[in-house]
Amino acid sequence: MKIYFASDQHFGAPTPELSFPREQKFIQWLDIVKQDADAIFLLGDLFDFWFEYKTVVPKGFIRVLGKLAEIKDSGIPIYFFVGNHDLWMGDYFQKELNIPVYHDNQEFTFNDKTFLIGHGDGKGPGDMGYKRMKKVFTNPFSKWLFRWLHPDIGVKLAQYLSVKNKLISGAEDVKYLGEDNEWLVQYCKRKLETKEYNFFVFGHRHLPLEIELTENSKYVNLGDWIGYFTYGVFDGEKLELKEFKN
Repeated sequence: MKIYFASDQHFGAPTPELSFPREQKFIQWLDIVKQDADAIFLLGDLFDFWFEYKTVVPKGFIRVLGKLAEIKDSGIPIYFFVGNHDLWMGDYFQKELNIPVYHDNQEFTFNDKTFLIGHGDGKGPGDMGYKRMKKVFTNPFSKWLFRWLHPDIGVKLAQYLSVKNKLISGAEDVKYLGEDNEWLVQYCKRKLETKEYNFFVFGHRHLPLEIELTENSKYVNLGDWIGYFTYGVFDGEKLELKEFKN
């Protein structure tokens, strides 16, 4: 069994031109893992910004989208979780690529191992500024107002805020803060009080982390495809982080 996990590619940032080599590297990774993958999980922020108008989606990313379509059409399941940069994703992936899209954590079981999987934004204690902002962003009225902006204006505005606003970009805490201060670690520990999970798999933090919570439970943060190029792989028994060096 081989199940792969990746997160936080942020394609399009800081510019499409500078992002393009990272897109090519990610496509190389997809071409390699598709050879033995039983499933592929993408845990959000694939794009640095994504908004679906009724008849329009952001320009670009055609090679990534085409590769995902090819892999899905070959019969390999792909699961997509929205992040804080692509939380306005609607049904485009479902209709065009036949890839299910999740807006919150989901439970999965593989080979009798239980997983809780998600992007990780807004979970655990603290982070109140972002949590308030997320409520505004996901409010149907806010999305309705934004949809009235011409895409040339709306996308430019969103790209500017994505880079400049640390609450949106997640650029505030880029170093390991210790178990007591890592919100996702605290979130996982609280979850274990009511239910046993073998693996918690999240992104969002942009740091590759593997933390043993109990003898039978592990928290993994997938890092990113900006500076680390890390991914997770589950072989039926253990889940490990690896670095893609091609």
